[in-house]
Amino acid sequence: MDAREAALLTLNTCERQGGWSDGALKKQLAAAGLDGRDAALATQLSFGGLQNKLLLDFYLGKFSNIPLKRMEGKVVQALRLGAYQILFLDRVPDSAAVNTSVELAKLSGRGQAAGLVNAVLRKVSQNKENLPEIPQRDEVKYLSIRYSHPKWLVKRLLLLLGRTETEALLALDNGTPPLTVQINPLKTTAEELTRELSAWGVTAKPHAWVPGCLELTGVGDLTTLEPFREGKLLVQDPAARLVSLIAGVQPGQRVLDVCAAPGGKSFSAAFAMGDKGRIISCDVHGSKLKRIEEGAARLGLTSIETAASDGRVFRPEWADAYDTVLVDAPCSGLGIIRKKPDVRYKRADDLFTLPVVQTALLDNAARYVAPGGVLVYSTCTILPEENQNVADAFLSEHPDFERTPFRLPEPVGETDGQLTLWPQRHGTDGFYICRMKRKEL
Repeated sequence: MDAREAALLTLNTCERQGGWSDGALKKQLAAAGLDGRDAALATQLSFGGLQNKLLLDFYLGKFSNIPLKRMEGKVVQALRLGAYQILFLDRVPDSAAVNTSVELAKLSGRGQAAGLVNAVLRKVSQNKENLPEIPQRDEVKYLSIRYSHPKWLVKRLLLLLGRTETEALLALDNGTPPLTVQINPLKTTAEELTRELSAWGVTAKPHAWVPGCLELTGVGDLTTLEPFREGKLLVQDPAARLVSLIAGVQPGQRVLDVCAAPGGKSFSAAFAMGDKGRIISCDVHGSKLKRIEEGAARLGLTSIETAASDGRVFRPEWADAYDTVLVDAPCSGLGIIRKKPDVRYKRADDLFTLPVVQTALLDNAARYVAPGGVLVYSTCTILPEENQNVADAFLSEHPDFERTPFRLPEPVGETDGQLTLWPQRHGTDGFYICRMKRKEL
């Protein structure tokens, strides 16, 4: 199996079985024994195919006499991969893109479709400088096709942001996010880590406004670098790093992270606390707890304990016991589309049950907050239904809690106690954070 076949199988899994792109890709890379440049190519093809699926289908539909919906799934994926390479990858000759896609059709047991794949992709190649125009009469339909986002999501974003910001966000969703790390202040400083990374050929610069974070370029496989192995850095988006900052955790406190896996927010809290205090990191899956334990060991953290726990089920021994409780709730993930491109293709109906789960987690977690303690609710999405609406409903049902203002560096500044971060505004993932305090008895 080569990089292109691994990409085709990944895309087919996502399309037919609803698999997540990162998990499906990882499985195919392992099965094929791909690493280095081949793994990078398979990743680019998989993500590129997902990021531009609706646009690719629009063009392919213009050059094929047979509708894509009538074709077998792997044939469609072979066409998409070929069209993506022709239209988006300058370093791949068109002839190679066509020929490899024809071979993919044959390898997939669809030899009779090879002629179709060859003919359609040759038309794409011949017309790539004069592609059919996407009709602009319907704003929603145009943006949906141009940036490959479902129409329901485009409509929601237009209502929330307006045309200019919506288009900026959609374009960013199809880009490559920067690799951001948080410095482990228990082991190094920004200056020392920057120098050390430079010796490994990695360029590091401070994040534009989030303290303690560096943006890296020229990395390759970060896990092979000595600074990573020695636990001097934590891969984490600046938005997630802000949770512990907004929570205001202090050395010696008791902290409960009820939805902790893979552990980034617990680790960030431990940094802020100088690894002094007690942090209980929870997840319902034991395998995920092991990842948290391994991460804490790499970072040299001793304040973190793990516990198998369903965040919706009350634990009497934790009642009123914690200075800070973090609830990073399961959500639609629409704030991290550029990292998980398949998230965009969720149906609107799939999201209706999420606020029920999020509310249940908040209701239960509130019982663990000590009087005068802090409850922080966060998600990696940008929809009010999962964010402000959930927090507002919680506060209306829990008069013993109140939203508490916090201040961050510009471009955020002063807040009323809640914040939605947007990639096109803040240079972070899309994220929501709300800080609430339990009133003293």
